[in-house]
Amino acid sequence: MENNVPKPVKLVIIGDSISDCGRMRPIGEGHMDALGDGYVRMLDAVVKVEHPEWQLHLVNMGIGGNTSRDLVGRWQTDLLALAPQVVLIQIGINDVWRHFDRPLQPELHVSLAEYRSNLDTMIDSAVAAGCGAILCSPFFLEPNREDPMRAMADRYRAEMERCAKAHGLPYIDLQTPFDALAAHYYSCSMSADRVHPNTMGQYVIVRAMKETFETIFGA
Repeated sequence: MENNVPKPVKLVIIGDSISDCGRMRPIGEGHMDALGDGYVRMLDAVVKVEHPEWQLHLVNMGIGGNTSRDLVGRWQTDLLALAPQVVLIQIGINDVWRHFDRPLQPELHVSLAEYRSNLDTMIDSAVAAGCGAILCSPFFLEPNREDPMRAMADRYRAEMERCAKAHGLPYIDLQTPFDALAAHYYSCSMSADRVHPNTMGQYVIVRAMKETFETIFGA
């Protein structure tokens, strides 16, 4: 993505509960609690203070429990209809989780092949509408890479990275910085359930996103 995006820049963050965090309905846009109480709100404050020249207008369109299949289903109303210049797609952990928390409901499971297809569909649609895209990886706060859910999350994360490379898009790897902290902190100090980060974990996301934004919009 080139760094000559016209200003101001409407950037929609679309994803699951990790993004949602109680954001305003139907559109997470505006002041106070509109962006929720998670990383999107924190990121908004950081970029406005540290990079006011970017003129970023963040919109939170996360919905708890969503998979990539759900995002495709609401893509027209929750992304294209908002006409953003940029979309950040942070999705994947529920695509993985449903295999484990709903093992007897295969209709809810999103295979790795479908996950890739859903990402391709969203990216192609965004690009056709003149919207730039950024892919942001799923993560699972479990240091044991042999853990079945961690191993599957790693496969989905790798597929997202391959997708980003195929489309020539920015890719934000969140698992790596969380793994680095796991060398110093037990996972529950960052997340009670290994999926939903607390304030410390939210800042990890903010820092990773800000670093990528600096390569897009200018340091």
